[in-house]
Amino acid sequence: MRWRDAVLDVFLAVCGVVLDVLVTGGHVGGPSAPVWIARLFSLLAGLPLGFVRRRPGPVAVYLAVLLVVCDQLGAGTTDTVQILLPIAVGMLARSRGWRWTAPVAVLAGAATAVNLADPGIAFTQNSWFYSVGIIAFPVLIGRYLRSERGQGKEDPAPLLDLLLAGGGVAFAVLGTWPFWDSGKPPVWAVGLMVVVAGFALGVVRKHPGAVLLLESVVLVVADQYAPRTGSSLQLLALVALGVFSTTASWTWVGAGYLLTCAVTAIVIVDDPADITFVRVVTLMAIVTAPVAIGRYVRARQAEGRQARELSAERLRADRLAERERIARDVHDIVAHHVGAMVLRASAAQYAGATGPAAEALADIRETGHRVLEDLRGLLTVLRDPERDELAHTGPGDVSLDLTLADPDDIMRDAVARMATAGLRVELRIATEAVAAPLVVRASAARIVQEGLTNVLKHAGPEATAEITVGMEKGTMTVEVRNGPGTAGPGETLPSTGQGIAGMRERARALGGRLTAGPVEDGGWRLAASLPLPDPAEGPEADPECRWTSRSPS
Repeated sequence: MRWRDAVLDVFLAVCGVVLDVLVTGGHVGGPSAPVWIARLFSLLAGLPLGFVRRRPGPVAVYLAVLLVVCDQLGAGTTDTVQILLPIAVGMLARSRGWRWTAPVAVLAGAATAVNLADPGIAFTQNSWFYSVGIIAFPVLIGRYLRSERGQGKEDPAPLLDLLLAGGGVAFAVLGTWPFWDSGKPPVWAVGLMVVVAGFALGVVRKHPGAVLLLESVVLVVADQYAPRTGSSLQLLALVALGVFSTTASWTWVGAGYLLTCAVTAIVIVDDPADITFVRVVTLMAIVTAPVAIGRYVRARQAEGRQARELSAERLRADRLAERERIARDVHDIVAHHVGAMVLRASAAQYAGATGPAAEALADIRETGHRVLEDLRGLLTVLRDPERDELAHTGPGDVSLDLTLADPDDIMRDAVARMATAGLRVELRIATEAVAAPLVVRASAARIVQEGLTNVLKHAGPEATAEITVGMEKGTMTVEVRNGPGTAGPGETLPSTGQGIAGMRERARALGGRLTAGPVEDGGWRLAASLPLPDPAEGPEADPECRWTSRSPS
């Protein structure tokens, strides 16, 4: 993306130079000034705009000094610098704090006051208002955009639309009001036309095509009846074209480009004899700049939306995958207990139970078998295909392995496999943890598996890891802590989940939480708390049906 940022900076610099050519008409102090001086001042005023995104403070200070110099020399570039100076100050307010913005804004306001205070004319209250307002308004816009960016808001409408409308009116009025009485129409008519053109920017984001057409009509009318106002209003049309380029297809952008070229030619060209190849290319380049910037912004917006959608889809997929694993574990647990219930009922029945007890045991046995058949169908859907293939071990054997391994054995097996891979792992399991519900212990085992896998992946086989599974006030706690490794990652175990996101989702599904982060010694710590169900919320469990830990073989 760096090359795109560089292209945008180049286009901004070109726009600054082109703006000076439009505003000054190629003259510095008068028609007799050499052409090379006009070009030099255009470069001095426009090129710094290419650095305004990265160095807004130095650019604003430079433009303030250049404004005073141009004003003392009587250069036509003064108007261009006066337009670019508020832009630089607004960018500074958006990217920096008040510590830098306030003094630069005061300097820019003083330079603007020097520009507005013509020799021999008293500096009236209106002049003070304009000198302060021209700088204060972009500062307020910049601070507002900075606050919106800090809050992560992508679209601050409708306040942004109001700011665009206010900025459009301020720019149009300040750039044209001395010439409202230069044409045949009354002053109020010209002023109304200028205000409408500025206010139109308030809806340019929602209706860019209509605003571009309106600005084009206003330009043609202004050139016909108030010609000295066209140069300032030209910029509004270019802004509308740039916004239009961010939303329309290439076909409509081409049509808008041709329309803007035609209108710009009407405003700029006074004598047909002045039309040359170089001027035609320059005019087309002027109109090309907002189109290029608009398409660049469109591409960045599309990439941003795609990245956000992809991130949301990945997060959703991770959550669904982890919940699917939790569902498989829950079904395994239910199947285990139902199977144990059926076996105990069968044993009691064969022991010689008679009468109603025998009938009840037979009903329990038959119902349990039906439940197991239903669970087999569900497990066939929920299990991984590879796991299903392993479940069908023999010819004609279509039963699934519904025996759930002891979570303690799962953790010990993971530790043994990691030790084989080179990790030095210490496992501590509290004695009272065996009393926790099986679903909680199974989730703790999965978290330990995934945590050890991450240690081997990221810390390497030379790292040490400490695993602690304990009980604290009705909550099972799991902690995986590792120190920094001294070698690169080796052959790792396959992941049992979706990394930290999957472990966090598993803990959240049980009403717990999981945290992970670096520690002071350069290692990593993963901690999970899994609350136990409140016995008061349900019937008391049969102690004989509780899972009993087996000793490792």
